[in-house]
Amino acid sequence: MLGFLKNPIVVTAEININLLALTVLGLISRLWGLSYPRAVVFDEVYYGQFVSLYMKRIFFVDDSGPPFGHMLLALGGYLGGFDGNFLWNRIGAEYSLNVPVWSLRLLPALAGALCVPLAYQILVEMHFSHCAALGAALLILLENSLITQSRFMLLESILIFFILLAVLCFLKFYNSPSYSAFSGSWWFWLLLTGIACSCAVGVKYMGLFTYMLLLVITGLHFWHMIGDQNLSNVSLMCHFLARGLALILIPVAVYLSFFYVHLALLYRSGPHDQIMTSAFQASLEGGLARITQGQPLEVAYGSQITLRNVLGKPMQCWLHSHKNTYPIRYDNGRGSSHQQQVTCYPFKDVNNWWIVKDPGMQQLVVSNPPRPVRHGHIVQLVHGITTRYLNTHDVAAPLSPHAQEVSCYIDYNISMPAQNLWRVEIVNRESDTDVWKTILSEVRFVHVNTSAVLKVSGSGASLPEWGYRQLEVVGEKLSKGFHQSMVWNVEEHRYGKSQEQKEREVELHSPTQMDISKNLSFMAKFAELQWKILTLKNEDTEHKYSSSALDWITMDTNIAYWLHPTSGAQIHLIGNILIWASANIAALIYVCLSLWYLVRRRRRIYDIPE
Repeated sequence: MLGFLKNPIVVTAEININLLALTVLGLISRLWGLSYPRAVVFDEVYYGQFVSLYMKRIFFVDDSGPPFGHMLLALGGYLGGFDGNFLWNRIGAEYSLNVPVWSLRLLPALAGALCVPLAYQILVEMHFSHCAALGAALLILLENSLITQSRFMLLESILIFFILLAVLCFLKFYNSPSYSAFSGSWWFWLLLTGIACSCAVGVKYMGLFTYMLLLVITGLHFWHMIGDQNLSNVSLMCHFLARGLALILIPVAVYLSFFYVHLALLYRSGPHDQIMTSAFQASLEGGLARITQGQPLEVAYGSQITLRNVLGKPMQCWLHSHKNTYPIRYDNGRGSSHQQQVTCYPFKDVNNWWIVKDPGMQQLVVSNPPRPVRHGHIVQLVHGITTRYLNTHDVAAPLSPHAQEVSCYIDYNISMPAQNLWRVEIVNRESDTDVWKTILSEVRFVHVNTSAVLKVSGSGASLPEWGYRQLEVVGEKLSKGFHQSMVWNVEEHRYGKSQEQKEREVELHSPTQMDISKNLSFMAKFAELQWKILTLKNEDTEHKYSSSALDWITMDTNIAYWLHPTSGAQIHLIGNILIWASANIAALIYVCLSLWYLVRRRRRIYDIPE
């Protein structure tokens, strides 16, 4: 039984010295003196803010892409014991002692170092010689710009690592012999391809190009497999399902998991959550959640509410009124109704409160039991402090003469009757009998007399001094089309109990007491956050240091990453001139040779094989 002890245990291994040497050189070039300079370098000022927010569990939105790359940077800070306390306000600022600089820069450096052996392996898998693969890896190793990006708390090296890993895993899978289909190694490389693609996209959306490339190659490969008569229909179906699972379903699940972890970590309210909907804000700890906790869910006749514009551009704002009236005449000579001003105010204020009134009754309190307002119901909106009714009529708005003025009606005893009936339309309703709900319902108010919709001015224009620079609110015809500036949601809500005005004013300043939860599901939060990431960035603005792709290929531009305050030492992002010049020349020669051989092939001269 113990006979195996008579002979020594022998383990044999093949070591690729080229691969080992390249890995060691990659690690040395990226990790040596990693903590220098101990100061904020280039976009560390940008990503460092997000790392601090992760450490403090404060929610944020970054319009540059998904959260996976940020989480990896935050992981470095967590492993180094970073507490998040540092003011990331300028490039060149010296790091305080509590900032683990080496740890924060470690993961990008490791990713950059591993790109060197990955490049070697990719060329080997593409059946180039080991000499050619070694040459390609050396080009990656000695490339100035890649070294620079790898040595700081940036995302580029992480993105490139996952792109190269996805390509290598796909080549490993693609080159697997046909007899090894559905084996352990076959599944390993296929699944790892999908996961690496998802990680690349999760770092930056530039990873989508590699993901789409591999999907196209997979589709072409499967198309050729369909023509293989040696494969049965069942086998083809299994191949199709395996590729769909590994390259579509699993990457989508992994991508969703990045957001799940992101939202689980960042559960506290912060400065960025104000661009999110009221429902999203209420799901975060602190901030709006402290105000809205315990509010009644269903809006009823007599409810006291604040109405937030869903668009949130150019800034979040609430429907607002105050005692001041529109000037009798504007600066351009046009006249107004001289009614009480209605605006959209970007701050919480007691003048943001409105009372939902039943036009057929005089009371401004909620009955017992409450009578909920449903989709299609007609209501009047009474301003809580001034008790004047929200009104619009055929008078041009102050800054948008094509739209109707919105006001709170003052009876001047002239031939201008009140027109203060509004139809509640729930935009995100599931049925035509849906109840208007706090935070969850997105509604628009359609004026009964004129069919105009209550909205924030499309230009986001601010009123002059007489309007305290608040945003213009107008009534616009439904025929002009739908826009999110027409949509409102109830943010703060209480059931009114005081019929007397003085008691009601006290009530408007007091907190609510009833307790109804309004937590969003993960998929609802994911959909909203994903949409904000994709649409938040203003494409019309151009960075003052922006450059074209051609500028980089010709090396006509570079980026100054850091400047030493006293010695004048600098860090610049610019390519290795020998590598870039030779690559440009080689690409040009390759195109010319390809065209030359194609022309000769048309003349029936076959210099090179098919």
